[in-house]
Amino acid sequence: MGALIDNADLVWAAFKMTLWLSVSAGVLSFIWGVMLAGFRVGPIAPLRTFGTVYVNIFRNSPLTLIFLVILNLSVPVFGLGIGLGVPMAIISLTLYTSTFVCEVVRSGINAVGIGQAEAARSLGLSFFQTLGEVVLPQAFRSVIPPLINVYIAHVKNTSVAAGFAVFELTASAQRIANGNPGDVVGVFAGIGLCYLVITIPMGLASQRIERRVAIAR
Repeated sequence: MGALIDNADLVWAAFKMTLWLSVSAGVLSFIWGVMLAGFRVGPIAPLRTFGTVYVNIFRNSPLTLIFLVILNLSVPVFGLGIGLGVPMAIISLTLYTSTFVCEVVRSGINAVGIGQAEAARSLGLSFFQTLGEVVLPQAFRSVIPPLINVYIAHVKNTSVAAGFAVFELTASAQRIANGNPGDVVGVFAGIGLCYLVITIPMGLASQRIERRVAIAR
């Protein structure tokens, strides 16, 4: 643990990077995941097919493989020049986490009574108006706890970025441990606590929201 105290500035910088990856990719994955859920339950067949294929491919692929694919495809094929670093990590995490967001939101949409959608359509609302104004607000009430669980896993998945030139918590543990081989266990235990500082409040929030939703029902 003494090695962590001696390198507190590195740990703090890495902690902030982990938070940044978690929040930025988390927001983007929520937006893209809700869109994918809309595709999957929508009436447009090509979008349904796209959503289904996308989710099944990315959800069942290892996250490290997605990082490697984005790294290798971005430069030679599309000429985007993303390369190693934070932007590539955010893109990869977004593409991966959005599939789990999609499935959680889709389960919430399917849990809303079909009569709600039929009533909205009878009032002249389009499919997307019905989805956005009637179905999704009800669906989100029941999917917040599982969504938080998705994002707890998402926070831990940011550790993969350590292998792609991103200095986050796991990367800082590796650097500090290499410089302090006699304190390896303490270094990694301390970094593990840093992850818990982020994920435990999220877990407690999930439990509290789940109880409130259960009472409301």
